[in-house]
Amino acid sequence: MKYIEGHGKEKGCIFCLALKQSDEQALIVARGKRAYVILNRYPYTTGHLMIVPHEHVNSIEKVPEETWLEMFTLIRQSLAALRAVYRAPSFNLGANIGEAAGAGVADHVHLHIVPRWSGDTNFMSVLGDVRVLPESLEETWKKIRHAWKMKQ
Repeated sequence: MKYIEGHGKEKGCIFCLALKQSDEQALIVARGKRAYVILNRYPYTTGHLMIVPHEHVNSIEKVPEETWLEMFTLIRQSLAALRAVYRAPSFNLGANIGEAAGAGVADHVHLHIVPRWSGDTNFMSVLGDVRVLPESLEETWKKIRHAWKMKQ
């Protein structure tokens, strides 16, 4: 609800603002030349990552080819890091393009990587407006960042 109601929201695009912050402050796991990997501050599950182009564009067809290729390289590296840290056997990959599709940030396209485990429905978020996560976002960031560096 914090996200929906806009509490603590800074003015401007959260993804463009994140690029100007330190990796730890923004929870950026890795930076590429054209795109970066960031933890979702309102995750569906532990390890929920997003792949974001540096360029502020609102749809996939506007992402330059070189950026698109780098984003998919970052997806592959993200899957490897999430498998190493959380032993996630499955993943959802996706994008909500446009407000009607459910995009929380409709003007800066991004891709979601959601680790999944059998039986992880996380019903608490539906019933109690609560997310049940076994660790803090900062701890998640440290673990994934460490695994990322080990794979390079």
